[in-house]
Amino acid sequence: MIKRPEPVDEEVIFDGRSLISETDTKGVITFVNRKFVEMTGYTKQEAIGQPHSILRHPDMPKVAFEQMWKVIKEGKVWDGYVKNLRKDGKYYWVDVHIVPKKDENGTIIGYIASRKVTVPDRLQSTIIQYKKLLDEEK
Repeated sequence: MIKRPEPVDEEVIFDGRSLISETDTKGVITFVNRKFVEMTGYTKQEAIGQPHSILRHPDMPKVAFEQMWKVIKEGKVWDGYVKNLRKDGKYYWVDVHIVPKKDENGTIIGYIASRKVTVPDRLQSTIIQYKKLLDEEK
């Protein structure tokens, strides 16, 4: 597994162009597109086979991901704001849309995540909410 970098308090602004990744049912990366490589700093070869949690920023409360997993394992779509950690330690915020990927029998075989730009007002309220959740976790 790739060693996660120490966070650096510097934001890289996500421009909203198609950032896509796919994982298996355990969250291991199976596909990334060019924008993923550009935004995260990880090459395609470095990313594939790694747990998607290599991007998890320590400012993200665990409960946010617990809720996400509960929803997508039920075969439902999840949307939410996520602060991701880049390979260089910088961070970026995204509005993530995760769709379960199913086989011809309707069995979940993985997940497809696409990202879009965050809305400033919603981002600010999310940051406040996540800070409260993190404080509760400690």
